Amino acid sequence: MNELILGTNNQDKLREMKALLRGSKIRVRSLAEFPGCPEAVEDGRTFEANARKKARTYSLFTGKLVLADDSGLMVYALNGKPGVYSARFAGANCSYQDNNRKLLRLLKKRPGLSRRAKFVSCMALYDRGKAVACVKGECHGSIAQMSRGAHGFGYDPVFIPAGLKKTFGEMISSAKNKVSHRWKALKKVKPIIINYLA
Repeated sequence: MNELILGTNNQDKLREMKALLRGSKIRVRSLAEFPGCPEAVEDGRTFEANARKKARTYSLFTGKLVLADDSGLMVYALNGKPGVYSARFAGANCSYQDNNRKLLRLLKKRPGLSRRAKFVSCMALYDRGKAVACVKGECHGSIAQMSRGAHGFGYDPVFIPAGLKKTFGEMISSAKNKVSHRWKALKKVKPIIINYLA
């Protein structure tokens, strides 16, 4: 069976990406199956730079086809922050809740339209250190007035996709996966993966 390594140690992201790839007849593996794999330093200035760095690092180490994702939230009123710092917006070793609390605090007095935001996902596909493809998916929406819902992870409880009333955190995974940034990126890269492996 054809194999694809998901270049992430984030168990929440891994679970979501595996679900999105279900039914593709590709054996999906994680970095946990490759002891000693180095941690790629995410010091790029863009999601694409980080995704490419992770995919290249992990594909060189494993000698296999790797799909790596770098994603985050961009809030227009905050000049695109948290952006590439989404995971550590509230500081080193912060929790998802810490990041959400900081974001809501910064937007506390901001009304409707000034709460516009978008989720971005960049996915890079590399094989043994060589670039195969890089795609991007975006989901536009806004930041809720308060954290709502216990589903998902990261900024899901505070992000409302455009045209909907529920936050990602209030949606079951199958509903979120129909509109999410990660789903849109994966929809673009999935046929590339299948064709490449064929």
